[in-house]
Amino acid sequence: MDPTITAHEDKLATLPAKDAAQPASTPETEPSSTNVPTASISSQGGDCGCVASSSAQALLTRESPEIAHIYALGRIEARFPTPGVEKEFAQAVGRTDTSGQTDQKAFHTALVKRENRYLARKVCWVHTIQGLDSYILVPRDPADLDLLIEAIRPAPSPLDVDVVIGQRGSLAPPAICNGLVVPLVLIDQIYSFDSQSLIKSIPIPEDMKADDIAPAAEEVFQRIMQLSDNAGATDEHRALNYLAMRYSAIYTKAAEAYGREMSLTAVDVRNSRLSGPRKIQDVIFTYTNRTTDVEEKYFVRVDVTELFPFLVTKLSPYFDR
Repeated sequence: MDPTITAHEDKLATLPAKDAAQPASTPETEPSSTNVPTASISSQGGDCGCVASSSAQALLTRESPEIAHIYALGRIEARFPTPGVEKEFAQAVGRTDTSGQTDQKAFHTALVKRENRYLARKVCWVHTIQGLDSYILVPRDPADLDLLIEAIRPAPSPLDVDVVIGQRGSLAPPAICNGLVVPLVLIDQIYSFDSQSLIKSIPIPEDMKADDIAPAAEEVFQRIMQLSDNAGATDEHRALNYLAMRYSAIYTKAAEAYGREMSLTAVDVRNSRLSGPRKIQDVIFTYTNRTTDVEEKYFVRVDVTELFPFLVTKLSPYFDR
């Protein structure tokens, strides 16, 4: 789906997010997917990954009295939990007109059909980050299944990104997804988009051109995505991922700095001294002049106390104390 991003108080109001408590509408165009083709989806043993809401709550809270929040950037995949589910899905594909379609397109075509919704409830939904299985996703409400289905793309691209916001609980029992033992996540919100759409939707300042913003924005976004161990579970990574999705100023500042022959040499996240009872993170961007090695630092404060982070202060110069 093509996200619509608008500027509001210097925030990047990205991607028409759907509240996971509300049923998602069926888009006019085909939903998008990071799924692998049917032929390459390995059979997995165990019960279905789409755990019923009450059971999911029990699994999430077991051995996890304090449920943590996540704000993770990755890709959503659907996997078959048992050979029986895989064979049943193959029969569903056989009943569907998939002439001339690739395996991935055929998988998508069958999955989005309303009469096959029972199969969508049986697959195991996995969120991968940098190619690593990171979370098993659990709908908070049966209607939330639409959020997962809409993350399926008929023609996947390396630029595809799925943002998952939710509550992380205990490790999944091996029976849920063929022995895959990763944290369960009760989903509250999902954004599915491609990075180019995100970059093209960044508001362009009057003194800049789109050609100035795009390369800088792409580089900054990819650097945040590739940060070591960024699973979107720590306060630091949640703050960074929130800014990557919601705050366009970090991209326009990068473009402006590159125009002055400066390089982005560091991105640091620290607990703010102003936190108090709240969890507030200072995200500091360091730019270094390529000729003189003189550094300039800018920072922004993000509150990550609750499920949904929010901006506390806008981007401004930072001075070491």
